[in-house]
Amino acid sequence: MRFEGSTDYVATPDLMLAVNAAITLQRPLLLKGEPGTGKTMLAETVAAALGLPLLQWHVKSTTKAQQGLYEYDAVSRLRDSQLGEDRVRDIANYIVKGVLWQAFEADAPTVILIDEIDKADIEFPNDLLRELDRMEFYVYETRELIKARHRPIVFITSNNEKELPDAFLRRCFFHYIKFPDKETMQSIIDVHFPGLKKTLIREALEVFFDLRDVPGLKKKPSTSELLDWLKLLVAEDIPPEALRAKDQKAAIPPLHGALLKNEQDVALFERLIFMNQRNR
Repeated sequence: MRFEGSTDYVATPDLMLAVNAAITLQRPLLLKGEPGTGKTMLAETVAAALGLPLLQWHVKSTTKAQQGLYEYDAVSRLRDSQLGEDRVRDIANYIVKGVLWQAFEADAPTVILIDEIDKADIEFPNDLLRELDRMEFYVYETRELIKARHRPIVFITSNNEKELPDAFLRRCFFHYIKFPDKETMQSIIDVHFPGLKKTLIREALEVFFDLRDVPGLKKKPSTSELLDWLKLLVAEDIPPEALRAKDQKAAIPPLHGALLKNEQDVALFERLIFMNQRNR
């Protein structure tokens, strides 16, 4: 079982190597990188390319590790007991299976995405060590041991909001997705916008990378934001000439709201333009 790339996702050779290394080692693949570099989409792409079902677990600040295994719905059982329901006799009727349980009991291998693990409490990764390592867990309410029929391919993404425990890191294969260079970005654009005028792409990339190089930006525009911007440029029929300037620092890009996502960065860019014009 090897990932050889996809026509819908531009995977660099080192990224494909990382995916296949994690599959060979049977370890979770821990992905880090700037937001918008395709960490989440990679799991979707690998699942589609290998023909495997994808189970997604999007982590929030309130998410507990137990929810990935199962949850016991005591409130529903209490309500049913008050109503005299027969199903209340079997506690298994009130066990809600989580993503890991669904993957463990699947008849074929699956792909699991644990998205943005760093959003949860610091103990969240540690609470999953045994389950991800030994591929089993115990259900205390029903007194049964759930073991994985097939070891799933696990993708874990992190935006570096907080450090992950060393014990957890030891059990993962790690890969940092570097921000695409111009050549790779050109390939990504070609996948999403085949047939787009090369002159428009060239000028847009110049503006985009110049904008990312502006010192002091609170949030640099990402790949997904570049794609949104290009979509708007095409929809509004903005010509390449409108993006071209002798000095890109002398004008704010059209439809810049797709690239700059907070007022501090817009104000910073406007100040730089003002200073540049005054120093002429």
